[in-house]
Amino acid sequence: MDNFTFHNPTRIHFGRGQIAAIANEIPADAKVLLLAGGGSIKANGVYDQVIAALGERTVHEHWGVEANPDFDTLLPAVELCRQESVDWVLAVGGGSVLDGAKLICAAVPYAGDPWQILLDNGASVKSALPLGTVLTLPATGSEANGASVISRRAIKEKLHFISPSVYPVFSVLDPATTLSLPERQVANGIGDAFCHVIEQYLTYPAHAAVQDQFAESVLRVLIAEGPKTLADRNDYDARANLVWAATCALNGLVGAGVPQDWATHTIGHEITALHGIDHARTLAIVLPSLLSAQKDTKRAKLLQYAERVWGITTGTEDERVAGAIAQTREFYESIGIPTRFAAYEVAAEVAPQVAQRLAARGLTGIGEHGDLTPERIEAILRDAA
Repeated sequence: MDNFTFHNPTRIHFGRGQIAAIANEIPADAKVLLLAGGGSIKANGVYDQVIAALGERTVHEHWGVEANPDFDTLLPAVELCRQESVDWVLAVGGGSVLDGAKLICAAVPYAGDPWQILLDNGASVKSALPLGTVLTLPATGSEANGASVISRRAIKEKLHFISPSVYPVFSVLDPATTLSLPERQVANGIGDAFCHVIEQYLTYPAHAAVQDQFAESVLRVLIAEGPKTLADRNDYDARANLVWAATCALNGLVGAGVPQDWATHTIGHEITALHGIDHARTLAIVLPSLLSAQKDTKRAKLLQYAERVWGITTGTEDERVAGAIAQTREFYESIGIPTRFAAYEVAAEVAPQVAQRLAARGLTGIGEHGDLTPERIEAILRDAA
């Protein structure tokens, strides 16, 4: 296991009725920006609960944050915060709203062009407004980490930044607020969380027993509880397990002191930027083919994954590895997420496009070994056709 420093400062309020905890988290004299998406929080009662908890605080609202939050949608909120001397941001929604809020929090005190925050992966962020979140869609883990992914559709870009300055101060996770979600969004959340764990776990052995077994337990929970919550949207217990699993998938514990991959995400972001396919669905397209391409360098962990997660204990090593990859593809398909480009009517020519875009960024060797070159990435994507 490698040396590591673990610090997660986000306070979690989990369970029914926890939106009321906002009243004790944000100072009574705060000027608050409430950031939200398309309005579903008004239909399901979340907005009313949030406003009640905010009480007499001064609240400014900014709506319309879309899936894969757009940089140009967020800039007016940055200006609003500056004009009104906002000193807290409260993001109410799914991971896209939370990611957008992180950029706003970092951009308000930022002296230069906020796009630079994405270009330098957060290195230039020195401070940020405090952030609270109310999560309404389990998926990204953004409620308990310092990462944000932002699109800029005008130039077909999708970039991320990471900064300790944008960890939420607190996050409210009430599974009841997620019960009205459409099936597609729930499935996407399951698929996204699953891949988050895989990216930190399926690399090579690092003698990290706690991280490995924690990762495996989260994967098994997603496999067991994901279908349950899709089958019955009113199953609070299944949804609660999904919500917590998605948070644990990317709050730092699974990845502490172990090698990480993130090639599937890097490639998937390019596909979203080019074709607008849901983030989780790009991961489902890339991951099985990437695992097949990397089956030799990932062999030890794939065998461990086959046994501990899927219960595959018989057959040759090659058969067990192939079985684990097949089960991964089948899992995504079973929750309604297709794993081939053909299902999205995307031509095979996306493969060289993505490879060229990554090469232009200087990403000529990604993955835990830095061995995924643009040429190999093109081959992976052609295999996913």
